Amino acid sequence: MILVLHGPNLNLLGTREPDVYGLQTLADINEELKKIATENDVELETFQSNSEGDLVDRIQQSIAEEVEAIIINPAAYTHYSIAIRDALAAVEVPIIEVHLSNIYQREEFRHKSVISPVVTGQIAGFGAGSYILALQQVLRLIG
Repeated sequence: MILVLHGPNLNLLGTREPDVYGLQTLADINEELKKIATENDVELETFQSNSEGDLVDRIQQSIAEEVEAIIINPAAYTHYSIAIRDALAAVEVPIIEVHLSNIYQREEFRHKSVISPVVTGQIAGFGAGSYILALQQVLRLIG
């Protein structure tokens, strides 16, 4: 199973700052990811929370499950959540960090990811396509 985690405010996609994040909703993105997973005969679960603790709990749960890879958009938690970073560091599967926007073209505080040092790779700046690229890479990694 591939686990896709969406952080805070991503439930507002499609209406929140569409010039930055696009018009696709989170439901649209999840549907597209599930379609690709089905075509590749892979189970995919999505989970969104605005709560740091809920995301940490879901990451920790994945350790006991048959999760083969994680795709995570930590959103604002990217820049300061040591709790999410530490939970991800405890997971021994490929992890791809995803961002809809190019965080390095935005405000200075968004340039630092505390998550990046513990993940397999990062994909940013391709809108909803960042998730698709991440899923394609995860499928290659778990082959």
